[in-house]
Amino acid sequence: MKLSRLMQALALSIALAGTAVAAVPAPRPAAPAAAVERVNVNTADAGTLDRVLVNVGPAKAEAIVAYRKTNGPFRSIDQLALVKGIGLKTIERNRGRILLGNVPAARSTAGGRTAARTASLAH
Repeated sequence: MKLSRLMQALALSIALAGTAVAAVPAPRPAAPAAAVERVNVNTADAGTLDRVLVNVGPAKAEAIVAYRKTNGPFRSIDQLALVKGIGLKTIERNRGRILLGNVPAARSTAGGRTAARTASLAH
């Protein structure tokens, strides 16, 4: 008699444990990493450049906008190095954040230099 009661208790505890496990929701897959915000340096205002680009504060953002107004749209991401205060390290940190939009590719001049590079050598 005690053995049958013990078996009933065991069966009941197994049944209850099974329903408790079934009630726990399956773990969800981890959420994908947040997408990196990107910015078109040929159309963005200084505030947007300051917010999106790493190590670019208000002064550098204003310099990017001023350069663009004076020299026209950036034709390559590397052309940003011509902006005072923007170095190659800053460009590399932000390469995945920078968009150029639909601009023609940089034209080569005599000797294979791009127009932007030729202009920088003239200074």
